[in-house]
Amino acid sequence: MSLTASGVKSAKPQAKPYKLSDEKGLYLLVTPSGSKLWRFDYRFAEKRKTIAFGKWDDVDLAKARAHRDAARKSLAEGRDPAIDAVAKDAIKNSFETVGRDWHAAAKTAWTPRYAKLVLGRLEADIFPHLGKDDINAIEPPRLLEVIRKIEARDALEMAKRVKNHCSEIFQYAIAEGKGRRDPAAEIHRALKKPRPKKHMAAVPPSEFPTLVARIHAYDGGEVTRLALLFTLVTMVRTQETRFAAIDEIENLDGPEPLWRLSAVRMKMGREHLVPLPHQAATIIKRLREISPDSRYLFPASTRTGVISENTMLYGLYRMGYHNRQTTHGLRRCASTILNESGKFEPDWIETQLAHADEDKVRGAYNAAIYLPHRRRMLQWWADFVEKPTNIYRIAA
Repeated sequence: MSLTASGVKSAKPQAKPYKLSDEKGLYLLVTPSGSKLWRFDYRFAEKRKTIAFGKWDDVDLAKARAHRDAARKSLAEGRDPAIDAVAKDAIKNSFETVGRDWHAAAKTAWTPRYAKLVLGRLEADIFPHLGKDDINAIEPPRLLEVIRKIEARDALEMAKRVKNHCSEIFQYAIAEGKGRRDPAAEIHRALKKPRPKKHMAAVPPSEFPTLVARIHAYDGGEVTRLALLFTLVTMVRTQETRFAAIDEIENLDGPEPLWRLSAVRMKMGREHLVPLPHQAATIIKRLREISPDSRYLFPASTRTGVISENTMLYGLYRMGYHNRQTTHGLRRCASTILNESGKFEPDWIETQLAHADEDKVRGAYNAAIYLPHRRRMLQWWADFVEKPTNIYRIAA
């Protein structure tokens, strides 16, 4: 007689283990401790064998029967269902399977761009080597061997990031009851140390007025000149200037224009608000006169539809600043001068630069943090930049 769900639930423990048979070899083993365990008896190669399908409160009657039917299918095809079951468990517990589960859970807190980036790293450098391995079979030397392949490309920072991704996967597995240890935590000291970061070239404050004067006088193209000035007075990254769009600008003709950059656009994956000084608003209006039908402020006939990543850099080279000043280094110029002026809080400057340290400023990041302070600071900075003939004086 077949079992029923209610019969399984109501089964009581006895002094000795006993079986409640279902059909076709499936039964419920009830132990004196009260455990109710699904078992399937079969014969293979003239030997009697048993497969465990789990506890009744984890596996209901319908699932237990589905497991039994799958096992019977393996037998009919001449395979030992116990071996098939081990193989299936290995797939479920493989590093790639667990890794993709981790990624699916973690990406809800990421931007789509970053989620794609992380998965791409794993698919390129980890899954081809460790993807099929049982997550509990991966030892520190084996993981280090794979990470060394990334280091061999001289991509030391990338190797560190990928190692951290692996560590999070191992820790996720532990939390899910699928893993026992984090071998990534044991190879940290074995990784090659990256070289000291090389700061983007930037002229010292004493040479800054000359730099600004040359940008103002640049005759290599109005759009390039405006792009350099816009980047300088807003303190944004090259990428953020290149893809600046008119629909990101708010209140352009009002007293407090604002540039709202979405989280997808930002390196740190968080929305960033840039209060626009009136010089930046004037630049935008001029750009709209030059390209009134374009969505972008700096359109160009390139694959991306905007000025190339080297447009502003080559402009600086043409002014004589090869190896002395980069576009990204303009941010360094701004940071140095604003910090040395003593007029503004370092937190305001770091927030305007959209650095990771913003999280240290406040526990919960707010895109509008210090907005009134930053507006005043950027207007002071834009006024300073607007007067290239001024002698550089911190206290001015």
